[in-house]
Amino acid sequence: MKYDYLIVGAGLFGSVFAYEAAKKGKSCLVIDKRNHVGGNVYCENVDGILVHTYGAHIFHTSDKAVWEYVQQFSEFNHYINSPVAVYHEELYNLPFNMNTFHKLWGVRTPSEAKAEIARQVAAEKIRLGDRTPENLEEQALLLVGRDVYEKLVKEYTEKQWGRRCQELPAFIIRRLPLRFTYDNNYFDDPYQGIPVDGYTAIIEKMLAEVDVELGVDFLEQREAYREKAEKIIYTGMIDAYFDYKLGHLQYRTVRFETERLDDTDNYQGNAVVNYTSHDQPYTRIIEHKHFAFGKQDFTVISREYSTEWRPGMEPYYPVNDEQNSRLYEQYKQLAETEPNVIFGGRLGQYRYYNMDQVIKAALELAGTEFGR
Repeated sequence: MKYDYLIVGAGLFGSVFAYEAAKKGKSCLVIDKRNHVGGNVYCENVDGILVHTYGAHIFHTSDKAVWEYVQQFSEFNHYINSPVAVYHEELYNLPFNMNTFHKLWGVRTPSEAKAEIARQVAAEKIRLGDRTPENLEEQALLLVGRDVYEKLVKEYTEKQWGRRCQELPAFIIRRLPLRFTYDNNYFDDPYQGIPVDGYTAIIEKMLAEVDVELGVDFLEQREAYREKAEKIIYTGMIDAYFDYKLGHLQYRTVRFETERLDDTDNYQGNAVVNYTSHDQPYTRIIEHKHFAFGKQDFTVISREYSTEWRPGMEPYYPVNDEQNSRLYEQYKQLAETEPNVIFGGRLGQYRYYNMDQVIKAALELAGTEFGR
């Protein structure tokens, strides 16, 4: 059978596009090298607890159209992300807000907090002089001052990137949001929540009318699969598609230690706890049941370790520094020599996407392909 589209990757981007294509009467074959659909939003049901297998995915958006779009596939609960941070034995609310500032300095009013931050930033400006910040550390100190940086930014960022903050470019932190209210809601977006049946159920509904093959590595069987369709939507790594002929793009990856704890029903009292100091090698611990306000008599936790990507690992997010951005532009030009292949998603376009941005990008592509 000859399909209209071969879609490489059964994650959000590929699945949204496949759903829209099927609505337009297009035939699609979706393949994925994993043994399940959903990509990184895949959830595994562990005796009633939906475990976010590849890390926490909390849906949030300011785009009403995207929010209404996902509602057709699932009811969403009213989960609001309110993480906490542990620095050695100290605990702080995130994002940086009046609860954080009260714990740091004992201040109670926004004017007191602003004055303390301004004092610390002024001291850093004197130290830096007229020089433009040359690295992430200098940039962060000019944004939030030394106390917030030292306890809640520095070591956590170094664990995430595997580099000292003095070695990271300043543009990585263009802004560090400071909120002068007692509000622990991490996201500003008005639409937030998690699908009550998990993300896997959403993807399965999107792919219900298309053919799906799992456990297929497109790059190992590309010649056979290229013949199966008129066009290819490729959501894998763009440099891998071209056999790394221009060099490897850099990615960060995440390793998970997931553990079922039958002897406790509540491990940490919150879904997300960040560990901002080097005395813990992981960046955070996720307790999955709290995403759904679970009441089970056991719990499941995942410790997350950020590490440098190597071939054979699962790439999570691109390292969008100047060097990698230049290399991606070269691959993007190379992609233009493949007129029947469209590169999409975070790996195909080498950019960090939130879930709503992935959905919007896939819908925009569908609009281009099929008309509005």
